[in-house]
Amino acid sequence: MAMKLEVVAGLAFLFSVGFLLQILGCALYNNWWPMLTGLMYIMLPMPCLFFGSGDSGIFSSDGGDWEDAAKFLTGFSSVGSIAIPAILRHADLITAGAMWIEFIAFFVLLATVVIFQRVSQEDNYSYY
Repeated sequence: MAMKLEVVAGLAFLFSVGFLLQILGCALYNNWWPMLTGLMYIMLPMPCLFFGSGDSGIFSSDGGDWEDAAKFLTGFSSVGSIAIPAILRHADLITAGAMWIEFIAFFVLLATVVIFQRVSQEDNYSYY
């Protein structure tokens, strides 16, 4: 059974808001250093795509060594997504406002992924 249209529209809206906040964090302060976190967003799913299997979810404890390594590298990349704006702020390359906008963008995008995972997992277990 496919996801409902309302869920897909809500996820698209959340993703759009997160992406908009990512760009606004750069454009409002006329400083494009925070876009480095966009590189981390691209690299974030790569370990799970290459080493993870499609059978188990990212939050499950099932899986072998390669899947565990993929989950570790994904977690490492997500910490890097938070650390990059903090490091840039510490080095005075970005302002505090840009850092907070980047943090909010990260958490909105994280919420999008978590909601998608939960809805997909519920979709796999429903037989109606």
